[in-house]
Amino acid sequence: MTQVRQREAQQILESMVVARYQMYPAYRDSGVEWLGEIPSHWEVRRLKTIVSLRPSNIDKKTNEDDVPVRLCNYTDVYYNDFITGDMELMEATATPDQIQKFELKAGDVIITKDSESADDIAVAAFVPHDLEKVVCGYHLALLRPLTGAVEGRYLFRAFSAYPITSQFEIAANGITRYGLSQSAIGDAWFLLPPLSEQRAITAFLDRQTAKIDALIAKKRELIAALHEQRSAIISHAVTKGLNPDAPLKDSGIEWLGEIPAGWEVVRLKFLAQVPFQYGANEAATDDDPDMPRYIRITDIRDNGTLNEETFRSLPEAVARPYLLQDGDLLFARSGATVGKTFRYYTSWGKACYAGYLIRFRPKTDILLPEFMDYFTRSLNYWEWISSTFIQSTIQNISAERYANLVIALPSIVEQYAIATYLNEETARIDTLAAKVEATIERLQEYRAALISAAVTGKIDVWGEVSIS
Repeated sequence: MTQVRQREAQQILESMVVARYQMYPAYRDSGVEWLGEIPSHWEVRRLKTIVSLRPSNIDKKTNEDDVPVRLCNYTDVYYNDFITGDMELMEATATPDQIQKFELKAGDVIITKDSESADDIAVAAFVPHDLEKVVCGYHLALLRPLTGAVEGRYLFRAFSAYPITSQFEIAANGITRYGLSQSAIGDAWFLLPPLSEQRAITAFLDRQTAKIDALIAKKRELIAALHEQRSAIISHAVTKGLNPDAPLKDSGIEWLGEIPAGWEVVRLKFLAQVPFQYGANEAATDDDPDMPRYIRITDIRDNGTLNEETFRSLPEAVARPYLLQDGDLLFARSGATVGKTFRYYTSWGKACYAGYLIRFRPKTDILLPEFMDYFTRSLNYWEWISSTFIQSTIQNISAERYANLVIALPSIVEQYAIATYLNEETARIDTLAAKVEATIERLQEYRAALISAAVTGKIDVWGEVSIS
């Protein structure tokens, strides 16, 4: 979902939240146009007047003369609400002065001050406890609440409200990467109820978000179970077939196990029309839709589709030796994505492929491309990938190794039957998983709307806190 759609959905949900909870008895003009009306007893303050603002200058380098520390980095903040001592943090070094300034204390709030897009900046995390020798790293800013002005946990929640975060989106500068200056952070407006009310709001939000997060976790467990079921169904079908009564024989391959007696065990190179081929070693600079698409590892999604947002192309003359045909299968050969595959259909349009991919063109009279595509999504295939790493100790699988991959091969008629069955079964599971994902998205949107309504004074939660 795009940022615009997320905001529209949040506004709709926020109106639902407001209708569900009690509002404050009196409101006044905030004096800030985009904030509108706020509870009459709340203040509007610049961030720099309520926190000690400390943009970090600690990089990831290790210097022998400095003190060993653990570094809280950008991704630690971006992907976590809370920074705690049991997290796996990077080991680094810092000077005594840096430690004194940037060591994390209970109540601190850390925000990201740089991002690849302006609408994804000033993401916050909260520090619940003192963390000795854990320091705030580069690309982050440490906000230490001033005593009597603001509660850190409330400030952290306030960074989730769109009316607040929109200030940082507007203030961010950059072209390919965006950043916030110290003044842009410090000049942001924040809404401040009295301290006792800040604590009441955070207690309410802690309780409510915990309930929502627990529900989301259960939904994610369901999705994981569906994915496991999908893998199990595929693995059984491409190695045991569809007939539960078919006699089995030992394949002679440990990771393949027993296979139907009528199936063959064949190396992939004997099922190829032409030798396995590496892709073009060309820079991905063009994005002309009239040129052949240039498929790279980073374009291939986990579900076997292509990311349209990363479209690149090559001139026809350069692409010609690497043009794909319907049914071609691309194998990733190195790095974190090694083993990932992409089955090419002509519906993707004219396309070629990059050097870190290897093309396999099957003999379609004896190997159905869809069957082979499903085989590469089986647990057996990924066991082979893992065993190949153990043997070579390097995450790299060459064309020769892929060519020697052994598969269990049924007749072409049985391959069609298996592919048809798996198309139906995986579509059913994918539909269920998509529905659960949609539910998670709605829960996350409701969570954001609830936080925003509470920290901007749209709802009064005093009664909700006293009831609990």
